[in-house]
Amino acid sequence: MNAMPEQLHPAAVPFMEEWPDADLRLLSSEIPEPPALPLEQVFSACWADWMRKAADCKGAPPDYVVASVLSVCGSLIGNTRWASPWQGWAEPPVPWFMIIGNPSAGKSPGLDAVLMPLKKSERQMREAAQGDINDWRAKAEVARLAESTWKEAVKAAIKVGDEPPARPDSANPGPEPVMPRLAVSDATVEKLAVIMSSQPRGTLLARDELAGWLQGMSRYSGGGSDRPFWLEAYGGRAYSVERMGRDPVYIDRLTLGVVGGIQPDRLRSLLIKSDDDGLLARLMPVWPHPAPVKRPEVFHDETFIENAVTRLLTLQMPADERGERRPWFVPFTNDARDLLDSFRQAVREWEVGTEGLMLSFIGKLPGVAVRLSLVLAMMEWASGEAQEPQEITINHFGRAAHLVEAYLLPMAKRAYAENAGNPAQRSARALLALIREEGWRSFTARDVRRKQRTHLQDMEMINPAIRVLETADLIRNVELPPGPKGGAPKRLYAVNPAVRGDA
Repeated sequence: MNAMPEQLHPAAVPFMEEWPDADLRLLSSEIPEPPALPLEQVFSACWADWMRKAADCKGAPPDYVVASVLSVCGSLIGNTRWASPWQGWAEPPVPWFMIIGNPSAGKSPGLDAVLMPLKKSERQMREAAQGDINDWRAKAEVARLAESTWKEAVKAAIKVGDEPPARPDSANPGPEPVMPRLAVSDATVEKLAVIMSSQPRGTLLARDELAGWLQGMSRYSGGGSDRPFWLEAYGGRAYSVERMGRDPVYIDRLTLGVVGGIQPDRLRSLLIKSDDDGLLARLMPVWPHPAPVKRPEVFHDETFIENAVTRLLTLQMPADERGERRPWFVPFTNDARDLLDSFRQAVREWEVGTEGLMLSFIGKLPGVAVRLSLVLAMMEWASGEAQEPQEITINHFGRAAHLVEAYLLPMAKRAYAENAGNPAQRSARALLALIREEGWRSFTARDVRRKQRTHLQDMEMINPAIRVLETADLIRNVELPPGPKGGAPKRLYAVNPAVRGDA
C-alpha cells in the first residue's frame, strides 16, 4: 500500500486546518425511490393473482417473483418462438434480469417460487431420459465390440487380397440421448456450448449471486473469452466454441436466459470499477423495497406454475425445407407495429442528454419490449387463458411497453444512479472511491495513475476528475517548491477530511 495514508507531506499541513463548505453530492448519490410494480396492468388476471400470492407466501417483494417468472417463461420458449415486428428484425424471448437487494431482502425465496417448479420438471425429464441413456450405453458397448471385430475382418481381408466387408449396422449405436438441462447455476462456456448444441431450444443461467459472473464479464480488458459468448447469447446469434484437443462446437442460435441476485454494495463496486456499457446494460435491474416481515396470509397454488412450465415445454422448433430446426417467427399486427414506432420515437427522446451505461440501457429497450410482448402472449397460452398467439397484437405490445416505461426504465435509473453523469463526474466518483480505499490524506496525479483503476487509467481521465473534486472543495492543490535539481513544481492534492469521514 502507498505510504501516503501514514505520512502527510509537510507542505500539505497548513491546507488541512480549514476547509470551506464542500459540495458533498458526489460523496453520496441520491438513490431514487423504486417505481410501483404495474402487476394488474401488465399481466393477465391469473398470473397477477398467482405472482402476488407467491410473493406473499415467500416473504418476498412481488417484483422478484415477476422477474423470475419472465426469465423462466422466456427461457422455456427459447428458440421455439421468436417475435418478429417485420422482416429483418426478430428477437428471442429471453429477457435478462438482475434482482438487487440485501441478504435478507428475499431474493432467493422470490426466485425459488419459480425455479423450484422448473427444477422439478427437469428432474422428471432427466429420470425419463436416464432409461434411454442406459439403453444407448448398452448398445454403444455392443457397437464398440462390433466395430473392433469389423476392423479385424477388414485387416484380414486386405492382407489376403479379398474385398473388405461392409461396416455392420450393429457398429453404429445412433446418437446419444440428451440429458435435459432447463437451468444451470454455474457452467463453463465450453460446457454450455455442448448443452446448447444438443438442446437447441436454449436454457437458463440462474444464480443466487451474479456478482462473480458480472465481474468476470463486465470489463473490456481481462474478461477472457467468455464475454463474446455472452454477448451473442443475448441476441441468439450463431456461435462456435473452439476446444483444446477436441472438435469445435457449433451452435446455430445461441439463446440463453439469465436471472440472479446481487447485493447493492456489490453492484455499487461493480459500477465504479467497470467500463461496461454493453453486457451489463443487457440486464434489467429490479430493486424494490423489502417486503414487510409478516406471516403469509395466503398461499399460492404450486400446480399453476407447474402446469404452465409443462405446457411451455411442449413447444417444438419447426423444421425448414432442408429439415433444419428453427424458431417460429411470430409477426406483429399493423397496429402493434404503429405502437412500436411510437415507442421507438419515445426511446429516442429518452436518450437525449443521457450518457454511458444508461444510454446503452435505453438503446436496448425497443428490443426488450418486443421480447416481453411475446413472453406475455405465451404466458397467457401456458396458463390456459388464451389460444397460442399467431400474432403479437397491440394489446400484447402495449402492456410490454407500459412495463418498460413505467417500471423497468425508472428502476434502471434507481439502480444505476451512481453511474450517472458525464465522464468527468464518473471519473471523479472513481477517484473518491480510490481515495477512501487507500486512506489518502494527500496524493499526486501520479499516485492515481499508478493504481490503473477503471475511469482513471491515464491523465486524460485523471485531470478532469481532479478538476471536478477541486470545484466541489473535496480536494485542493498544494504547490510544492521545486526540488534541489529544479524543474517544474510537483502537484500535490490535500484531501478534505469529509471525504474520509473524519469531519
